[in-house]
Order: sequence, then structure tokens, then C-alpha cells
Amino acid sequence: MNRAVKIGLAGTCTALLALGGLGTYNILHSLTSGSADDGSSQDARAFDPSALSSTPPSDAEAVKLARAFLDSWSQRHLDGAASDTDVPDTAARALRDYADGLRVKKLSFDHVLSGGPSSVTSGATKVTFDVTAQVAGGTWNYSSALAVQKSTNGLLAVHWNNSVLYPGLGDDQTLTAGRLPAGAGGIKVVASDGRTDLSRFVSLREIATAIGKNAKPTGGNPGTGVAVVDADGTGVKTLKVFSKGRPATVRTTVDAGLQAVAEQAVKDAHLQQKPAGTVALDWRTGHILAIAHTGDDGDIAINGIKSPGSTMKIITAAALFDKAGLTPNSSAPCTDSLMANSQLFHNDSGVRANPGASLAQAFTVSCNTSFIKDGFHHLVQNGDASALHEEAVNVFGMGSWSIGGGVATTDPSIPPDVQGGDQAAQFIGQGKVTATPLFMASVAATVRNTGFKQPVILPGQHQNTAPRTISARTAGYLQSMMRSVATSGTAAPRLGGLVGVGAKTGTAEEGDHTNGWLTAYNSRISVAALVEGGTSGVDSAGYVVRRLLTGS
Repeated sequence: MNRAVKIGLAGTCTALLALGGLGTYNILHSLTSGSADDGSSQDARAFDPSALSSTPPSDAEAVKLARAFLDSWSQRHLDGAASDTDVPDTAARALRDYADGLRVKKLSFDHVLSGGPSSVTSGATKVTFDVTAQVAGGTWNYSSALAVQKSTNGLLAVHWNNSVLYPGLGDDQTLTAGRLPAGAGGIKVVASDGRTDLSRFVSLREIATAIGKNAKPTGGNPGTGVAVVDADGTGVKTLKVFSKGRPATVRTTVDAGLQAVAEQAVKDAHLQQKPAGTVALDWRTGHILAIAHTGDDGDIAINGIKSPGSTMKIITAAALFDKAGLTPNSSAPCTDSLMANSQLFHNDSGVRANPGASLAQAFTVSCNTSFIKDGFHHLVQNGDASALHEEAVNVFGMGSWSIGGGVATTDPSIPPDVQGGDQAAQFIGQGKVTATPLFMASVAATVRNTGFKQPVILPGQHQNTAPRTISARTAGYLQSMMRSVATSGTAAPRLGGLVGVGAKTGTAEEGDHTNGWLTAYNSRISVAALVEGGTSGVDSAGYVVRRLLTGS
């Protein structure tokens, strides 16, 4: 101990005979442990943490000091216990915080044993011990350890850090007992049914983690026990539960049943394990009902930023209706190829040339040259090709979205200042145009809902609005054309026969492969899917979308 002894041992022993018991031992310890073997006082020969012996204390020496330290601690002689450490003031504060935070009623230590040279504290001997603490709410048992060091003048001290109180306890952390603090018991992020834990779905685990950290939970009862708290009292970890509580919850918009379908849909055998992502929305509200993905490059359903191919023709057709006054019956000649701004464009295999095609017919068979010809002719004025960008922003709500809960999403992009061949390529979803399944599901929802509702995953989350509501005329035209795609056009092999379905397929070139897209809606939901490496939209993403539309 770092204090002097000023009375004789004989007088001390006489006084001790009158006191007796464990208290007698503690007083004797406090009076004698400050004297060195040669009779000099601890004040004269204080433990010097800056001058440590290269030889660790013996097992017997380490255990003896550890017992003295623990005895003082158990008897609530906290200053006395702290004086057996290398930083008495720091240790005293920590021991008081331990007693106050846990509301300790009784403390005892057993199995105080040497653990040999410490592997953590150089030149120290490890001593292990078991703790039984009667604290607020119940009895807590755990094991801990300390390290005993020796200074060059031969004196010993417990090397202090908060892990003496509990293994791994940080310097800025304390312990508390009783009602568990917020955060210590965890937060449960659930589906719209209020019961299903989103973490049970592989595709939603990272999303659930983000929401749990950022969204405000409701309800719940944390129960009682022992927990680690940080400097501001926020729960870090529950160490002991005396009475089980009920975690606070964050309810999301996710439909548990549809999410289960989506998880299986992106693993459909027809995809041959290609990376896939899908999103389903309630087109009336913008609520996200399902998000699922496979692959090793993150969540491609909400962050897979790719050229959307011919699914972009929905926005191109809308711009032609709104800005050029065209109708589904307007001329849109479908040729095998077309040169625009010195770049040659062609159609996907299987699209037959039809010089007399209407816009509706070109949409149904997904003729690229028709949309490039009409788009380039009607929507590019004096080199200004920003019309498609403006339609996407003003009518379809393209921009920077926050779906809620701190969940990161990647924004789509249709640049307003494209040049060269990209001025034509944008109209068929190529060039510099990029999107995610989340955005394309929203595009289909805007058509079906006759208005944009920004997708969100938390009910009540702020939803951005589009500057202009899609006109009933334009929405009606698009619904009619998307219905034809589903019944007799490029999506018919997967979606034909389904009631009330409108759709648009897409195949986008990317490097040496293509990506398959499909977006669609029925009477309840809108869906979009992307399959990386899909040979065509209908033969890859089509399988995913069908399963969500049918719920199977």
C-alpha cells in the first residue's frame, strides 16, 4: 500500500485482539502491507510504475497481494484496495463506479489462483479469481483476472485497468444493474406484421442492422440484469439477465410472406446461380414490400447501378407523349439498324423490321430503332438532349431518395447533358443511363398509380414528391402498351395469362455480356428484377418477376 505505518507492531496486535474477525485481518493488512521487509515505510519506498522489475513476482507473492486487494474490495474498503494498485486515484474512482452502478449489496471472491506469467501485461504475474456479486435485481457470478507487477525496489502492485472489474471492460465504460438500459437488450426490426424478425431473411440482414442503429424503436420492456454502458449511459452489451424483457421494435413496410417468395425467386433454377436482385412495392403507397438479392457484390436490388436497357422505354414513351404530343398510334418505323450521331444501333435478335410500325407496336416488341428514331427526332433539339432527364425527374421522381432507417441506396442517373451517340442510346436505356431495380419498380408503380410515390421502408418516412403528376392521358397510354407487352409482347412467355398485369422487358449490353431486366405490376404490387448475365429480360428476370406477381 502506498501509505506509511506509524505505530509499532506490538501495539497493533494488541488492538487487533480486541477487534477480531475478517475486519481484524483487513486492519492488519492496512497497517502492515505498507512496510517493506527491511522495516522501511511504503512512503520511503513507494511502488514506481515507471521502474518495473524484469522479473515477474512469484506465484505466492502475486496471490498474496491479490488476496489483500480483493479482501479490501469485498469489505468496501475501496481506497485501501485502490492503494494496492499502480494508479490508486484511477482505481478508486473505478471501484466506486462499480459499487454505485451495480448497487452492490455483497461481494465475495473465490478460487484466487496464480495463472503464471501474464501474456498481456509484460513482466507481470496473472492471478485469476471468481466473483459472486449480489447486485440490484439478483446475484451475478463471473470470472476475472488481474496482473501483479513488481517495481525495481521490490514492491508489488496490481496493474490497474477496467478489465479487473470485468474482462474486456473499456476505460470509458461502466457496469450497471437493475433495469437494462436502452441498447443493451437489442432492438428487433420487424416486418409489417409486427412479429417477423427481418434478420431471418438473408437479403435483409444488413438492412435490418442499419435500421436497428438508426431508426427510433417503440414499445418493449428491457427487463432486468447486468449490462455494460458507455460514457453517456447507452447500453453496449447485456452480461446477465435476471428477468427477461421484450425488445423494442421498429416496424417496417416489408411483407413477410412476399419477402419469403422474393428470397426464393432470386435463386430460381432458371437463373443458373447468376447474380440477381428484385424489389417489390405497394404501388399505391410506395411502401417497399420485398428486397432480395444474390451475388457477392452487395445488394444489387437497391445498389446495383446498371444500364436498364429497354425498360427505360417507359420513360422515353412518356416523354414522347408529354413533350412531343405523340400517341400510341404515332408512326415509329422499326428498321433492322439505324445510324444516329455516327453510331450504329441495332435491335435484339428476334425483332423483325416493320417500317409501318406504330409506337405501341414498337413498344410491344421492344424495337430499339423505333425509339431511337422518334426520340432523337422529337426530343433532341439543337443538340440539347435533356428532355429524357427532365421527364424522369419531373414525372417519375428521379433524384436522391432516402428510404428510411439509414439504409443506403444508389441513385439512378439520366444525365441532362449527354453528347454524341449517348444522345440516342439513352432512349433505349444504354449509354450513360443507369438505374436499379428499386428505381425501375418505382417507374412501373408511377404508371399504375397514375402518380409517383417515393419508395420507403419505414411507414411514416418522408417521401419526396415529383414536381408534376403524370397525366391521366400519358398513364393510360402506358398502361395499355405495358398490358400488350405482358399479353402478346416480349414478356408474354412468362406473364401471359396473368390478370391485370402490365410489363416491360429489357436487355442491356455490358462489356462482354448482357443483363436481363423486367419491370411489371398487377392489381397490388409493382416489381422489377435484374439478372446479371441474363441472356434476355424475359428468360432471366422474367422468372423472378412472375414468382412475385403470383406470390409463389
